[in-house]
Amino acid sequence: MKEIMKRIAPLGLMILIGCGSPSVTPKKVRPPNIVLILGDDMGYSDIGSYGGEINTPRLDALAANGLRFTQFYNTARCCPTRASLLTGLYPQQAGVGHMVNDRGTPAFRGDLSKHAVTIAEALKGAGYDTYMSGKWHVTPYVIENPNKENWPRQRGFDRFFGMISGAGSLYDPRSLTNDNDYVAPREGFYGTTDFSDYAVKSIEEHQGDQPFFLYLAYTAAHWPMQAPAEAIAKYKGHYDTGWDAMREARFERMKKMGLAKSDWVLTPRDSFVTKWSEEIPDKAWELANMETYAAMTTLMDEGIGRVVDALEAKGQLDNTVIFYLQDNGACAEELEWLENRPAVEDPKPMAPDELQTETIPYVTRDGKPVKIMKAAWPGPPEGFTAYGLNWANASNTPFREYKHWVNEGGIATPLIVHWPAKIKTGGEFRTAPAHLIDIMATCVEVAGADYPTSYHGNAIQPLEGKSLVPAFEGKDLEREALYWEHEGNRAVRMGKWKLISKASKKQSYLWDKVDDLALPNWELFDMEHDRTEMHDLASDHPELAKKMATMWLVWAKRTGIVPRPPN
Repeated sequence: MKEIMKRIAPLGLMILIGCGSPSVTPKKVRPPNIVLILGDDMGYSDIGSYGGEINTPRLDALAANGLRFTQFYNTARCCPTRASLLTGLYPQQAGVGHMVNDRGTPAFRGDLSKHAVTIAEALKGAGYDTYMSGKWHVTPYVIENPNKENWPRQRGFDRFFGMISGAGSLYDPRSLTNDNDYVAPREGFYGTTDFSDYAVKSIEEHQGDQPFFLYLAYTAAHWPMQAPAEAIAKYKGHYDTGWDAMREARFERMKKMGLAKSDWVLTPRDSFVTKWSEEIPDKAWELANMETYAAMTTLMDEGIGRVVDALEAKGQLDNTVIFYLQDNGACAEELEWLENRPAVEDPKPMAPDELQTETIPYVTRDGKPVKIMKAAWPGPPEGFTAYGLNWANASNTPFREYKHWVNEGGIATPLIVHWPAKIKTGGEFRTAPAHLIDIMATCVEVAGADYPTSYHGNAIQPLEGKSLVPAFEGKDLEREALYWEHEGNRAVRMGKWKLISKASKKQSYLWDKVDDLALPNWELFDMEHDRTEMHDLASDHPELAKKMATMWLVWAKRTGIVPRPPN
């Protein structure tokens, strides 16, 4: 028997060798979910993880366990930023070089281009489900018989709840839309809460093994300053020392955090910013606006926390890339163009199903007249205020200018990236200059998607941005330069150098001197040592300034900014 076994054993071994191991197909790795969160009209230093005193613990936790980009840029305005963010192109290439009105050229059509694809459209090709909640604002708002070709459901999103247009009451926004139909708000609606609710619902109801892309675009903290009384009460007294003290405290905090360098100079108060003193008229009203702004930001943070909790409850947090950023710098607008708005003579409550079609409602849902700025009090639905230039100057600590301008105060934004499956060393800074155009490229790479050369019969422009994945790993981002144009304000960033030219009010829309590259029109700054843009070095480096100005003009012609539109 032993002899038989000795003869059989080698035979069995040969059979096993000949047959080989059973064939095993490697399990395909599921791409990550992607959650893209956008705040509205907020300053660089507002949230806690970027130096602010506003209570934002959920965003701060994402930063502490993820990455903070210190030199990330938007386009200085809501519509262009959203177009650029969604497409990976400069806003003029996406057709939204200014606002959502047609100024007569493809770059300023005011409607999302068919020669661009959205992140949602690109990721659908990789098997993603796609959801959006919040503010769209990349196509004109039309009340009767709107053309819906550029509404979210027609631009790659499976589900949508939010606003087609831009600003509006947080209690009763115009253009509120569910999927493809305008709707009236529910009783007790508050934009930040309801947009968070829909985002959470989208995560909870997501079915199947396929990944999802969620775009959550808040209207907080854009004017009007509106929030529930109990949220505002938590900030009572927090800002009694005023905007000057707030700004100085933020700058010191930023230096301790490493966000600001010791050799940077805090920009001085310009002639338009009021010094905080006992003589300020309407001080209680001014304080109430900042208290409400802070409450709006905290409510957004709480909504983001609920999104994170929903991901964790589904077991999806580790394999989800979360981006948080803001659409432009703090807003200095004070709604002065509304000073002569006629009052409502006979205010009546609105019907429950009546649509809101006004950016600034004339009456609340229950029939109270809506009042503007100092005729109103921030917080409730009947008040429509902005926190104005003085607080915006503090929100943008330590930078110059505001929304609209391409100084750092207009275009610098936080960018928090959280991805536990890949980012293991949380709390680190990434200092490489980067831009909205890079978000699409990053999403395409992490999703394993293909960026199309054509889509629905239209040729698609090549991506402008670069994937941030190398930066996640601490590597440099190789690029020639980044560029800006908004309302005639121009800038180019090349390495540590930034060249900038501010348009006069006369030039800002028609801009008849677009190809004037004379050095007196340009300022040059060393962003390593002077990111607050206090020391113009153009006369010290005239050849560099001329080279960068020429680079800007070549880019402007390539992207359709030049020639300027006729209106």
